[in-house]
Amino acid sequence: MLASHYHDLAADLRAQDNPALADALPQLLSSGLDVSRYGDIPRWHAALEALPEVDQVSLQADQSVVSLRSEESVDQDALREALMGLHPWRKGPFDLFGVAIDTEWRSDFKWDRLAGSIDSLAGRRVLDVGCGSGYHCWRMLAESAEFVLGIDPTPLFVYQFWALQRYAQRENIWVIPARLEALPPKMQAFETVFSMGVLYHRRSPFDHLQELREALAEGGQLVLETLVIEGGEGDVLVPESRYSMMGNVWFIPSAAELMNWLKKMKFRDIELIDVCATSTNEQRSTDWMRFHSLGDFLDQADPSKTVEGYPAPRRAIVSARR
Repeated sequence: MLASHYHDLAADLRAQDNPALADALPQLLSSGLDVSRYGDIPRWHAALEALPEVDQVSLQADQSVVSLRSEESVDQDALREALMGLHPWRKGPFDLFGVAIDTEWRSDFKWDRLAGSIDSLAGRRVLDVGCGSGYHCWRMLAESAEFVLGIDPTPLFVYQFWALQRYAQRENIWVIPARLEALPPKMQAFETVFSMGVLYHRRSPFDHLQELREALAEGGQLVLETLVIEGGEGDVLVPESRYSMMGNVWFIPSAAELMNWLKKMKFRDIELIDVCATSTNEQRSTDWMRFHSLGDFLDQADPSKTVEGYPAPRRAIVSARR
């Protein structure tokens, strides 16, 4: 179904001297969009196909809300119904022809914290690991990136990306259903690599850092965002079971220890860009994500702690260079 949308990507990758990823693409798509594994794919595909036709579309991705506009009339009821067929929407916000998608995460908050402190993306090939619906990919494109590739293993998020791309039709931005560890090793193909909200989900954070480093071209910049705890060098939280109701959180270092990890993995020019607590203004339930969210994961009597009694989520952004 969706695999046919990627007809031009392999050629683009070969033109960028990344034949290994071009060769791997068919298997990544086959595995990542396998209906026998993801039984909701036919429903999501039907929602994508139900989107109304709109011509003469303009894209604005340099503002907090990534938006699409058209001078022609759009059937907003049909549009809203189709987009709701791709619920839950976790990363955004978006606005498609007047239909505002108020996502769980205000991902623009994160972008605002890092955008002024990283290398220019102009003319760069960019990889966004764990990109979700591709919100940050659109922001990267608006910063004049030459080519943006987002990867995320959740096919729903890939369909959400294509809901925008159906209208925007930009040739140099893609989201594929894949994990970083499934990509070819030692590509050294991207001038900037983002990994935001992924590291703490990995059983081996050092393997993830190694994979990120191998994806970077020499001198390229890593932008890493992850959960951290307060503390100094050597301080790491290993949750006994769940953390903030998430069962797949393995290691949460202090910011200082995170920087030590990067040093150990032979990154250089390591810089702490930002540390802040996650607020319920940034992550919350909405009509477009109707499940439990951050407010439900904190101790109601003491919101400085999670329901499990651990420190409430804090997130750091670090820049480093290969």
